[in-house]
Amino acid sequence: MLDSSCYVDRFARDHLPPTQLWPVLEGLESARHNYPKQMNAAAELLDKAVAEGYGPRPCLHGADISWTYAELLEKANRIAGVLTRDFGLVPGNRVLLRSPNNPMLAAAWLGVIKAGGIVVATMPLLRASELSHVIAKAEIGFAICDARLAGELRDAAQSAPALKTVYLNGAAPDGLEARMARQPAHFRNVIASHDDVALIAFTSGTTGSAKATMHFHRDLLAICDYFPGAVFNPTPDDVFAGSAPFAFTFGLGALLLFPLRFGASSILLEQAKPDRLIDAMERHRASILFTVPTLYRTMTPLAGGRDLSALRICVSSGEHLPESVLADWKKATGRDLLNSIGSTEMLHAFLAMRPDDPPSGAVGRPLPGFRARIVDEDMNDVAPGEVGRLAVRGPTGCRYLDDERQKKYVRDGWNLTGDAFRADADGNFWYHARTDDMIISAGYNISGAEVEEALLRHQSVRECAVVGRNDGARGQVVTAFVVLQDGAKADGALTQSLQDFVKSAIAPYKYPRVIEYLDALPRTTSGKIQRHVLRGSQPQ
Repeated sequence: MLDSSCYVDRFARDHLPPTQLWPVLEGLESARHNYPKQMNAAAELLDKAVAEGYGPRPCLHGADISWTYAELLEKANRIAGVLTRDFGLVPGNRVLLRSPNNPMLAAAWLGVIKAGGIVVATMPLLRASELSHVIAKAEIGFAICDARLAGELRDAAQSAPALKTVYLNGAAPDGLEARMARQPAHFRNVIASHDDVALIAFTSGTTGSAKATMHFHRDLLAICDYFPGAVFNPTPDDVFAGSAPFAFTFGLGALLLFPLRFGASSILLEQAKPDRLIDAMERHRASILFTVPTLYRTMTPLAGGRDLSALRICVSSGEHLPESVLADWKKATGRDLLNSIGSTEMLHAFLAMRPDDPPSGAVGRPLPGFRARIVDEDMNDVAPGEVGRLAVRGPTGCRYLDDERQKKYVRDGWNLTGDAFRADADGNFWYHARTDDMIISAGYNISGAEVEEALLRHQSVRECAVVGRNDGARGQVVTAFVVLQDGAKADGALTQSLQDFVKSAIAPYKYPRVIEYLDALPRTTSGKIQRHVLRGSQPQ
């Protein structure tokens, strides 16, 4: 049963799935994390930090500016004032955010929450048609948009004429900065219920149309306490760095929520390309890094000769982490990679390695407060070592906005993440594939991730993705899409070399019978490979 709400606009509550379709939530009543029934997540993260004396401490490092906690609080307060006084936002209204990562986006994100709004952050690369889907699905009435990204939003707004938009990063007299200057530096926060929706996050669309996931004020704190707070204990002296945009909840946690929760600071880059990220990490003495395997791979050759001595925690997520990437990063930096996995539906991570775990290819163990099982199609536990479906539950869980797919994601109170895993006798969980990426060829179950890892060891391969394509004789045929290193020639000789290389590394029946060469792999705006696009492409 939901607690009473102060939201005037009841859209979010009215479009939650029926409570009987929710996953079971666990761990929320522990003495350590007994969250208040009435709260504002932004106040818990920011106002409380300033009240506890963190005001003069560094908080955000942008490309050419750094803000303290006190400066961020003032700007978030002024933005909350703009939304409520200039535009008439009332608690429960949805606000679209469109900007690359920078301190002003962080202030806008917090300002929306302080005003009782619901944040709907979007990827900067989204086009008008994609923005139109978001606006319509979440019935958005307000938008804060970087002036440099105005074009696509203006096109999308043609189908939403009531959308009220204010632009940041500009000098217009009606722009956000000008309006902020006319607002007071203090704001009376809207105190919501702990189970009021604070965030609507859209999935990245790796398996088709994006789904809208709904997360409460309480959830924004829980992911901080049950992951970094319980696993590697951040301190106010830590500096977080990463590459993911706020619209990707992996980046939201790593670069905004986690550092604020522990009085630390973070580096926000509008373009987190490998060389720029390494430069910023060296300049600001980054100690905690969150990014994806692809970026670790491309950053590795740049790390040599750089002063990364402050780095103590390196977390990988977003996609399968090949053991070769783990080993090469350790050789270049002296630091282990902590593998992890999460989902937009769960808001952040639920499995992770610990800093004192021996390096391996495992994703890790359930985070404190979470439980995980490997089950078959009937939700029965499978034996250790057997591949099945990953089922998880804990303090956060899936709540889709008005989506029939809720029934597929949640079964018997468990979140079915769509991942195929196995668990070993020591309780470690090992990734095999997305459940719709497991390849069944001539009766064999083949992990695309395992084939990818073998291919990545070949000197000619820069990136690759392996999927199963329908085949009349074999059911599915293992198909590899390969991006080559500079200078490598895509021809029959190389194809034969790659196939023989895989046969020598793993069981020969797993080798890719088809290899196609691409200039780049299709990716979502959060950088994940769109394997459904590859499966649906026509053979060359």
